Amino acid sequence: MPAVDPFSDEQARALVNLEQHYQVWMQTERALAALPYDLRRKEVDGRTYLYEIIDRSGNGKSLGPWSPEAEARFTAYREEKSRLKERLQASGRILEESGRLGRALRLPMMAGEAGAILREADRRGLLDGRVLVVGTNAMPAYAVEAGGSIREAPDETQDFDLAWVAMREEAAPAVWPMLKAVDPTFTVNMERGFQARNAKAYEVELLVAPSRSATLPRLDQPRPVPLPEQEWLLNGRPVDHVVISRSGAPARIVAPDPRWFALQKLWMARQAKRNPLKRPKDLKQGLALLNAVEEAMPQYRLDQAFEASLPAALIEPFREWKAQRPTPAPARW
Repeated sequence: MPAVDPFSDEQARALVNLEQHYQVWMQTERALAALPYDLRRKEVDGRTYLYEIIDRSGNGKSLGPWSPEAEARFTAYREEKSRLKERLQASGRILEESGRLGRALRLPMMAGEAGAILREADRRGLLDGRVLVVGTNAMPAYAVEAGGSIREAPDETQDFDLAWVAMREEAAPAVWPMLKAVDPTFTVNMERGFQARNAKAYEVELLVAPSRSATLPRLDQPRPVPLPEQEWLLNGRPVDHVVISRSGAPARIVAPDPRWFALQKLWMARQAKRNPLKRPKDLKQGLALLNAVEEAMPQYRLDQAFEASLPAALIEPFREWKAQRPTPAPARW
């Protein structure tokens, strides 16, 4: 039995268009977010100033007395903001249509809560080398990389795993402001400091490899416990795709190299300390993904060179998979 059910031509075309429409929309979102919250002409003690407003409460700072230069800056700002808002509305309508089409075509989907978090993370640039999606919510991106639905892949759960992977130390909190922007009801689980929950009991866990723990902003939350097995997910080449969420809104997923993700899952399924309710899912997910890589992702080789690169802890799971794997389906490339 094939490990992957290939997308139809219509599904593949919809995914290409979805990514293009999302990129236009997100570029506009970022450009709009980069502008000051507002610029205003303000009278203070009988004199006129140009003020930058920094929040909804009207707090701001003076940019100097009103002048021809200040007026030109004010006018340019208003025109640029108006242009971007119009572009955002237009691109948003097209993106919404793409999402509806994707749902109708039964494209790979993620949970709506995860999609909202990832859109905000992308808006803030966190998906560009600072966080990876490392849990079950990564599977839709792997399906897109494989060019079809992955058989036997478990459905998403009511939690969301992110890994902090930034290579440079950062000072300002990044993850916590992002979560609070998505849902202000998020609070840190006091018993599990690496986890945040919102009022609907949706859980977000932050993970980190020991080699990247020092780059996490000191005052950021949640606070992950460095885990050696997270180092494996830094290897190889990440996947990066746009998929739709169950709410219909698209989002971008950046996830680890599927080979290393799958082998880490197989390793976790062997660990006695792992929640026994999660070990069967880990095993099923790891096997399904490795089978999909072999069958439909030639860009991720599973050859002797890859095996030679594995740490000792992953060699046995890899060899067991090779010995037990089904007869590969004919290659589609």
